[in-house]
Amino acid sequence: MSIKNLLIEMKNMSELMVDLAYSAVLFNSKTAAEEVITLENEVNAMNYEIKKESLVAARSYEDAEKLTALLEIAEATESMANAAKDLADLVITGFKPHPVFKMVMEESDKSIARVVVDESSELANNTLGDLLLVNRTGMRVISIRRGSSWIYGPDKNTTILPDDTLILKGTDEGVDLLEKLASGACSLDDIPEELEELEVED
Repeated sequence: MSIKNLLIEMKNMSELMVDLAYSAVLFNSKTAAEEVITLENEVNAMNYEIKKESLVAARSYEDAEKLTALLEIAEATESMANAAKDLADLVITGFKPHPVFKMVMEESDKSIARVVVDESSELANNTLGDLLLVNRTGMRVISIRRGSSWIYGPDKNTTILPDDTLILKGTDEGVDLLEKLASGACSLDDIPEELEELEVED
């Protein structure tokens, strides 16, 4: 990847990490925390690549000055990723949220889930727009891990493939439904759609 593409990937990944880390602490989700730790290693590796590419690209003092700004952005992005990992580590080690967090949790019905799509699942080979998961389950896909790559902010045109790992945010009831759907234990016909048709947001 070019330095530009690496920075874009780092930005997207660090934003996802912050969202997942905050949710991990708020909802005591070890699943989300584990994803944050995995992503942090990838962000660190990308920052290292940016440093190497910068050394190769700098051919003059002026070039070095310009690249310094990019390196500082990369360092700041890695710092965000490291902070998100610190939050995730709290959850992994059994951190008990402050009562304020519990108050927030009582007023919120959001939860984080991670499911792997089985090839027998009706989710496989369908777009998010066709599946209408938000309407049917109350769960929104916030990212998809496909092999060693990630799809951030998937929209209604994004197709889910077998073996994709979906990271979702929504209701506790929706988590149970998505786990069954992803494993092929139930079908979309088993889930009643909302009475009022709603557009799936991009």
